[in-house]
Amino acid sequence: MARIARFERTGGPEVIEWTDVELPPPEHGEVRVRQTAVGLNYIDTYHRRGIYPVELPSGLGLEAAGIIEAVGDGVTGWAVGDRVGTFGPHRGAYASERNIAADALLPIPDDVSDEIAAAALLKGCTTEFLVERCAKVEAAWPVLVHAAAGGVGLILVQWLKAVGAQVIGTVSSEEKATLAREAGADHVILYTREDTAKRVRELTGDAGVRVTFDGVGMDTWEASLDATGRRGLIVSYGNASAPVSGINLGVLATKGSLYNTRPTLFDYYATPEERRAGLERLWEMIRSGKVKVTVGQRYGLEDAAQAHRDLEGRKTSGSTVLLP
Repeated sequence: MARIARFERTGGPEVIEWTDVELPPPEHGEVRVRQTAVGLNYIDTYHRRGIYPVELPSGLGLEAAGIIEAVGDGVTGWAVGDRVGTFGPHRGAYASERNIAADALLPIPDDVSDEIAAAALLKGCTTEFLVERCAKVEAAWPVLVHAAAGGVGLILVQWLKAVGAQVIGTVSSEEKATLAREAGADHVILYTREDTAKRVRELTGDAGVRVTFDGVGMDTWEASLDATGRRGLIVSYGNASAPVSGINLGVLATKGSLYNTRPTLFDYYATPEERRAGLERLWEMIRSGKVKVTVGQRYGLEDAAQAHRDLEGRKTSGSTVLLP
């Protein structure tokens, strides 16, 4: 019997419900995975809240690690006992067991634990494409990372330092400032006490940064505009506060002919070749020690609602995993 999270209406964490389900045998092209660790991501809250509309009722969660327990017809390359992970696009990771399409699976190397895989797959691959294929950051570039002590933020800071960037991070507290500095941030701004854009301009000799990585959304949009230098790029990759809306594109001209992109992981991991290359790059960064994945919080699987509350309340740092 599998324990599975579902939601039948959008709203707050209270809409998450748990049910027992007798899973059928895996269908053609599917495998059954017993999940050992589940990753918590902001996109889970977007689905739950309806920011990213999904057909209801719906499962929840994209990222998990586990062990294959059964293999359906037509599946090649996978066997019972294989350690596997996924970062989507299929929802339903908040579960003790699940049937999932085999083509959504990723191999977990022997030297990577299930917890680290569940904490790193989505966030790490997001960081890979943001830095290396979207923004194409070069050595010595000044860059700004909002929420630098968050799950993606800590990985972003480390990855950016590994490619030689000068990293300015924003955080909400002294505790998170310490985490950002330990990850390698050259400068840390407490946005609760300082004007982010003003401080960025001071740190860059009024030039502004070449790239701003903004996973917060509406609350930081104005600061991103004012902190990004002439012909710079704002990478809007998340909506932790709220989606950016109602924007006149002319503001990009008045702020210095800026570029803005709203990328998604699955447009950069669209083919098997892109998935394989991006994943190998992530494992390479972790093995080298250039990127260390921090599991800041662990919750029981059925404590997912509280995990959502803490994530949205900015009470978490690093990555969060739910443990069945």
